[in-house]
Amino acid sequence: MNEQIQQKTIDLARGLFLVRYNGAEDKTSPPVVRVYADRASVNNCNIISGPDAANGTLFAPESALVVSVARPSRLIVEVTAGRAGGSTAANIKIEPLTQGQPAAQPAGQPFDTYEPEAGPDELSDLKVLAHVAGLGDVTVGPNTWIAGPAAPARIEGISLDWPNKPYDLNLQYAVKFARPQRGDNQFVPLGTFAGTRGRALAITGFSLEATGPAADRYAIAAETIFLGAPALRVTGNRIVVSGPSGREPLVGLKLSVEEHRVQAAPLAPRQPMRTEPVAPMPRQEAPRLDGRVRVFRSRQSAVKTAG
Repeated sequence: MNEQIQQKTIDLARGLFLVRYNGAEDKTSPPVVRVYADRASVNNCNIISGPDAANGTLFAPESALVVSVARPSRLIVEVTAGRAGGSTAANIKIEPLTQGQPAAQPAGQPFDTYEPEAGPDELSDLKVLAHVAGLGDVTVGPNTWIAGPAAPARIEGISLDWPNKPYDLNLQYAVKFARPQRGDNQFVPLGTFAGTRGRALAITGFSLEATGPAADRYAIAAETIFLGAPALRVTGNRIVVSGPSGREPLVGLKLSVEEHRVQAAPLAPRQPMRTEPVAPMPRQEAPRLDGRVRVFRSRQSAVKTAG
């Protein structure tokens, strides 16, 4: 391993991000930071540098660039020592940029917090592609079986696509095989194929998780069939499924994303307040309190690459 170069991989959801080079351990010859998308995310991730700057390269602290992500992508931050034997310790901070959301409140509820719900078109826009033995690539929408009870067949690879997904929700998934393979149990972003084609290797396990600010408002629903086992339905923010022994091939899959709909309880009618005379209480000296300081810390996303 080259000790002069360090790398860190970051998963980014759809959006706009500021990558800031905050500082370095080596003040004299600070390391050079290079930011670029991995091979599978090149078409979905755009690095924006200044007109006279080297694209994707930050040469010193207090410099920055912008990353525009059309679909969830994987970003690579590479730090190279500024001199032979130099340090690669650098502090890199990645901050989401936002233009805010238009103010909207339901009529008659001026003091309630309003969160826009995903429309039916967004939830039905999820596409599931699976490579099925004897059939090749098969693509279906949500709540539709691939292989499954009527025609079970080995599923060898999976890819999820959601062009119109909510901006504050992200999905990532991973597959597992009976024998360890490259990429086994490694989460990949939407639009990435996980598995194999043409190698007759059936998937024996599948994981899928929702992340992002809106993850608690949604639930993943998955129905799976593993060879020799009954159909199983699981729901949650993160699901992990496999057969009884963990080696049975996946021969049926149905996926969807559901939104939690919470209905507020109606407010009780306000009753008129009655005022009763109260006898005066004897005056008591208030207890003396020691001084107390409250400290509030804002949460900020930071990425630190250690040398």
